[in-house]
Amino acid sequence: MKEVEIWTDGASKGNPGPGGWGAWMKYKGHVLELCGGALSTTNNQMELTAPTEALCRLKEPCKVILHTDSKYVQQGMTAWIYGWIKKGWKTADGSPVKNAELWKKLYEASKPHEVDWVWVKGHDGIEGNERADFLANLGVEKTLEQSKKKD
Repeated sequence: MKEVEIWTDGASKGNPGPGGWGAWMKYKGHVLELCGGALSTTNNQMELTAPTEALCRLKEPCKVILHTDSKYVQQGMTAWIYGWIKKGWKTADGSPVKNAELWKKLYEASKPHEVDWVWVKGHDGIEGNERADFLANLGVEKTLEQSKKKD
């Protein structure tokens, strides 16, 4: 099974506001950089989109070390999601899970792979995290540029 390292990040200028996501993927010296965004989104939505987009790029089941500076994503995928699924996408108090559609997409994207969800401290000089942060902010910029061209 191929081993891939992925660093992901999300960004939002306003919450909600224009946002972006970035993913930096490494496999045996090969690097793939991904980014995108949305005009009206939240930081958490972009944090969920980044790993989903990255995992969907893998063409076969892989062993993945996925680094995120979002405890929301890391804890969601390692602890909370199983209870949500069991309870029909409801939280412990019975209210609907926020961003359930994005959680479902991420869960489905992760299924073929063996994913180790690793939390890293953001803005701490970690190369992969810094690159993912750059790509997420680039996603915001590209989204805003594309929006101006449409106007």
